[in-house]
Amino acid sequence: MDLSTRYLGFDLPHPLMPGASPLVDDMDTVRRLEDAGASAIVLHSLFEEQIKQDRLNALLSTEGPADSYAEALSYFPDLDQIRRIKAAVKVPVIASLNGVSTEGWCDYAKLMQDAGADALELNVYFVAADPAESGSSVENRITAIARQVKQTVTIPVALKLSPYFSALSNLTRRLEDTGVDGFVLFNRFYQPDIDIDLLEAVPRLELSTSRELLLRLRWLAILSGKVRPSLACSGGVHTVADAVKAIMAGAHAVQVVSALLKNGPGYLAELRTGLAEWLEEHEYESLAQAQGSMNLTRCPNPIAFERGNYMAVLQSWRAS
Repeated sequence: MDLSTRYLGFDLPHPLMPGASPLVDDMDTVRRLEDAGASAIVLHSLFEEQIKQDRLNALLSTEGPADSYAEALSYFPDLDQIRRIKAAVKVPVIASLNGVSTEGWCDYAKLMQDAGADALELNVYFVAADPAESGSSVENRITAIARQVKQTVTIPVALKLSPYFSALSNLTRRLEDTGVDGFVLFNRFYQPDIDIDLLEAVPRLELSTSRELLLRLRWLAILSGKVRPSLACSGGVHTVADAVKAIMAGAHAVQVVSALLKNGPGYLAELRTGLAEWLEEHEYESLAQAQGSMNLTRCPNPIAFERGNYMAVLQSWRAS
């Protein structure tokens, strides 16, 4: 079965890859992911604040101006991890960055490229909590970041977006005009809990479930066939059926995290085998034949289709 796909300009043997997570912090696990057939390795997000601290530590530990810029880079453990992973695997390495300042986005994107990253995923995780900041201001900032990073680096750039925009299709069109190469749908907003005894906000990480895939499927189907950049599904892929749905909705790449954290790196090979078997059993000749086959471009009137689905869902509930 031909499972090949094209994502961010890379010809990949199949669409399955680990998404950004702590899995890549351990080199043995990185090698196990490649052995399991990962089509690419997506690194966990580096935050501008982390790299700034690494830079400060480097300045404090170097002897003086004689230390070259290239040598100074070796003092940045997070950037050095990119270098080590790139040297250890043969598949594309996709670095991930979450910046704060305009200079930070561009400077650190360039550092990641220099460290050997084959592509870059911009994790634009941002909670718009300031009531004085409008939605258009947030979108303008994201668009400016994308444009400036694309002008700074030569490697492919993907935007990892959240679903919380009032006109996501319009935003992706504006981002497409900046020249970005892909969209990753979606970022997960982690929700803090409240400890009512200690009166503290408590960070709480919960792994995804297949139910989270539904939101991704909707927007993959809406954007597929309407935007030039590649589309990746991130969040809610746990089973072969989940991967098939994401591909049919229009995903060129399928990122898996929670399922690998639960089942280990080897589970990626099970997903790949299962995907090939499912396509063969259902008489597909290739993955390309299924890719985007359920997107909304196949529907003559997507708005009516969406309204019809909405009404059908509301009417489907029956009291027990």
